[in-house]
Amino acid sequence: MLIDSHAHIDLAEFNKDRDQVLERARQQGVRAVINAGLDAESSRKSLEMAKKYDDVFVTVGFHPHEASKMKEGDLKSLADLTKDSRVVAIGEIGLDFYRNLSPRQSQLEAFQKQLDLAVELGLPVVVHCRQAHKEVYDILRAWVKANPADNSRRGVIHCFSGDIAMARRYIELGFYISLAGSVTYPSAGELVEVAREVPLDRLLLETDCPFLAPQAYRGKRNEPAYMVHTAEKVAEVRQAPLEAVAGAAARNTIELFRLPIG
Repeated sequence: MLIDSHAHIDLAEFNKDRDQVLERARQQGVRAVINAGLDAESSRKSLEMAKKYDDVFVTVGFHPHEASKMKEGDLKSLADLTKDSRVVAIGEIGLDFYRNLSPRQSQLEAFQKQLDLAVELGLPVVVHCRQAHKEVYDILRAWVKANPADNSRRGVIHCFSGDIAMARRYIELGFYISLAGSVTYPSAGELVEVAREVPLDRLLLETDCPFLAPQAYRGKRNEPAYMVHTAEKVAEVRQAPLEAVAGAAARNTIELFRLPIG
């Protein structure tokens, strides 16, 4: 069993063959796909899309690239969307100091406001972090300290890009670590160590499609069916059966997002 814990199949890249993409995923054993919102409109459209498929769930939020666009009333719009049971988390939220497509102050403010919204709604968070691990960690540590209840379901650091020491620090706060197709790249380096050492009960797997296709499809559009390659790589470096790794990551995803999957 596989679950794609982070995808963007609502994007235009899938408009021509979304049904076929999901069917290919099912044929590869993908039981569910979590589709991540990027702003208020993206989150709304993602939910409308998910209602067409029994195995697609969504997260709602403002990506750091879109943080400067978040305006008064958007938090309420996100909260209203969470009334639908297919919404399972607040995300994708966080900081991206690599591209800086929104000013850093806007990113920081949007991140904190959405973390607080997650507490208010009792939902986990999906965190984006690129070249901002110190800042993200410090914010999350303060957030956890201020909101100590239910530490087992804080959220996930999606498409993790740090080293094993950083992964362990996030795990101590109550977060899961999610690995994407980048772990299959020849340049993966520290990610391979993360894949080998992260506790199996704290591991999630994802595609982040249409981005980050695994090495076998690098340069092409990524899709949920390809996550089996990521699972195979993680199993290889852990010297563990594929079924054990994929199954554990799927169970973790079900637990974190409270998916109605047996």
